[in-house]
Amino acid sequence: MNCSETSLSSTCTPLRSRIHRKSSARQAFSLIEILIVIALIGALATLVITNVGGLFSGQQERIAKQFVSDAVRLPLIAYYRDVGTYPSTEQGLQALIRAPEGTGARWRGPYLEVSSVPLDPWNNPYQYRFPGEKNINGPRGYDIWSFGPDGVPSENDIGNWD
Repeated sequence: MNCSETSLSSTCTPLRSRIHRKSSARQAFSLIEILIVIALIGALATLVITNVGGLFSGQQERIAKQFVSDAVRLPLIAYYRDVGTYPSTEQGLQALIRAPEGTGARWRGPYLEVSSVPLDPWNNPYQYRFPGEKNINGPRGYDIWSFGPDGVPSENDIGNWD
């Protein structure tokens, strides 16, 4: 059998050897391709890192709204059921953790299973008032709110009246 350029028989090793060398050389990535991929990953990482604050800011407001509307409502109702009234403004939410003076044996807490009243998502204390002014029950209910991201009383306050 004659070994020609187009033959792929097992007796013609030079052609097989050349085909094998071409395919194995093409399987690796070039340095330029690797650098392009690294640059793209770096650009994507930069975009993600710079936008993370924006992603979580909406969640912070949602967390504050959930606390003032839902999370503290049941402990306050349990306190009311046991003591006969909501904690006063002076007693504040701390009354859900430690018995305030004058409650005696009626207080059956703690009503919140934490060592201190949680802070809002911006590390400021939640505000509490009883009798309330803005909630749907008026003076018979309580107001609880966060000053929000600005940390001062404003139109952006997040309260149980929204």
